[in-house]
Amino acid sequence: MKASFHVLNPGLMTTIQDLGRPGFHNLGIGTSGALDPVALRLANLLVGNESGTGALEVLYVGPALEIEAESARLSFVGAARVEIRKHRAAASGRRIDPMRSVLARRGEVVRVGSVTVGATLYIGVEGGFDIEPILGSVSTNIRGGIGGWHARALTSGERLPLLQVKASDRGEAHAENIVLGPPRRIRAIPGPQADYFDEAEVSKFFATEYTVQTGSDRVGMRLQGEPIRHAKGFNIASDATAPGSIQVPGTGQPIVLMADRQTIGGYPKIATVISADLPALGRLSIGQKIGFEAVTVETALASRRQMLSELENLPGHIVPVAPDAADIEGLMLGQNLISGVIDAFNDQEAVA
Repeated sequence: MKASFHVLNPGLMTTIQDLGRPGFHNLGIGTSGALDPVALRLANLLVGNESGTGALEVLYVGPALEIEAESARLSFVGAARVEIRKHRAAASGRRIDPMRSVLARRGEVVRVGSVTVGATLYIGVEGGFDIEPILGSVSTNIRGGIGGWHARALTSGERLPLLQVKASDRGEAHAENIVLGPPRRIRAIPGPQADYFDEAEVSKFFATEYTVQTGSDRVGMRLQGEPIRHAKGFNIASDATAPGSIQVPGTGQPIVLMADRQTIGGYPKIATVISADLPALGRLSIGQKIGFEAVTVETALASRRQMLSELENLPGHIVPVAPDAADIEGLMLGQNLISGVIDAFNDQEAVA
């Protein structure tokens, strides 16, 4: 049987994402990719992958995955309760800290609960998934019907193929001195259709505190706050959208376009989130408060240069961890030094 994850429970919205497929907007094909590309990169670095390898993006509630491989090395970047249980029937298991890698073995079940901070959690797996890229990417675009695993979120009962049958013989790692908390203010450049609003309305937009609304998804983040009034109507000739374009439809309530956005749009865009703040934007969950800060193009460029420098330095934040009891057990099982252990607290035998 091919190495795979057996999906016992898919979670609310679990998809395969990488860094997306840029460069095809002229064909009407959106970029997609991770809502939080920094967290995705960290999840991959922790398991020894290239930073842009496809990983699982979890929105709000995570999956339950049974390991159908000799072993698999996984990582979890985000805030949620994660357990690895010895088998399906086990009522509990060992808790796994975020921001680290861990070894799971055949028959064990990885259970990810609700995301407790932000909206997203990323699950990296050593070697990645055995999925054919489309236009250079395995990112899932459900709305466009391309990429990922059958162009959709995971469903119960299916098997997600892995590239590696067995995890490599190496120690585990964790990320240190990394903060991925969602922000209270997001920087944005006014425009490109700021002239469709009076100056007072543009100022009001940047002074208003908004709440992320139900209905937000990977296509658009819907915000609720004091309505923004149009000076020239709310329809324009459809033109190109960018990551973080902030449209204002007839309701006056802004919509921030996200990873699976359409390539063109017909509502005026009052502002555009700078690229350096897009990963932080992707961490916001329904009900969170957010405001925007107006910045110049020069500030946006300087911030992007700083972000790129920080991304280059991410491997320096990955450090080895001392093996815990579960890691030692896994090593001994893998080397056939033991056939199992007795858990005195659970009164069950754990066998390979």
